[in-house]
Amino acid sequence: MYKNPAYQGMQVQGDRVEITIGETGGGLVVKGPEVKEVLIAGEDRVFYPARVKIKESRIVVSSKEVKKPVAVRYQYSNSGVGNLFGKSGLPVAPFRTDGWEVPL
Repeated sequence: MYKNPAYQGMQVQGDRVEITIGETGGGLVVKGPEVKEVLIAGEDRVFYPARVKIKESRIVVSSKEVKKPVAVRYQYSNSGVGNLFGKSGLPVAPFRTDGWEVPL
């Protein structure tokens, strides 16, 4: 049985967040010049587009606008098309690290 790579956990390290992704089949790859659809927020709950670096089965997420990050979202929109894949060839499942209510 095949499983999509999925969010497992996060660790804040200063102004960056390290996200661990499980079921990657040996690591992560990006299809394109950079990972798309990644947002990061601080305690003010305002999300900004993030810079992403891949480290094996982890991604390191940061933004100049967020000095003390607390949340990350990947492909968290109705029209988002992610381009982050496991080496297994399956796409990383959309995820969010926060449980904040979305205003209507």
